[in-house]
Amino acid sequence: MTAIDPTKAARFVRALGPEPDDILEEMDTYGEEIGFPTVGPEVGGWLQLLATMVDAERVFEFGSGFGYSAYWFARALPADGELVLTEIDEGELDRAREYFERGDVAARARFEHGDAIDIVDTYDGPFDVVLIDNEKERYKDAFDAVREKVAPGGVVIADNAMTSGVQDFDKLLAWAEGDDPAMDAGTQGIADFLEAVRADPAFETAVMPVGEGISVSYRVS
Repeated sequence: MTAIDPTKAARFVRALGPEPDDILEEMDTYGEEIGFPTVGPEVGGWLQLLATMVDAERVFEFGSGFGYSAYWFARALPADGELVLTEIDEGELDRAREYFERGDVAARARFEHGDAIDIVDTYDGPFDVVLIDNEKERYKDAFDAVREKVAPGGVVIADNAMTSGVQDFDKLLAWAEGDDPAMDAGTQGIADFLEAVRADPAFETAVMPVGEGISVSYRVS
């Protein structure tokens, strides 16, 4: 099998994915300028497509930053859909609101300031799509908090399922292949989350090597 250069693969996925609009391109530029790790258009395109595939009407995000991933979701929702953004940094949430207003998708968004795991308790389900992108050591807590609110036929997506600035992919790979390496809190958090969703009989899970890796868990029952 011929190995594919990861950088070229990302460019290929980006070139053939959904086209970002002017707002998304501006958000990409802003993220690069401040060093904010957005999911990028490769993953963003998949988020939009997955939401479209499940006919999503309601989306909940654990950790939204300045709204980059949420904006991709918003493009897939109907005009009367609901998208809940959560962010602990009020300034980033205000910036997200500004982008959404300029993109004419703010009417379908709820901008919640605070801890996402606390906020999800204030919402009734069902949600068709959930994105987990908060602190890595709390991924399983996020899943536990929202599990019963995911609609049958809905999906739970987790960013950084393979790598990020706070986890060790080599140790995560060793764990995935059956070893038991010592892991830091961030890496252990991802492993605990993946173990939980893979063991849950109500979900079917696979990992996609786009961006920094996303896991997709489909609720079958």
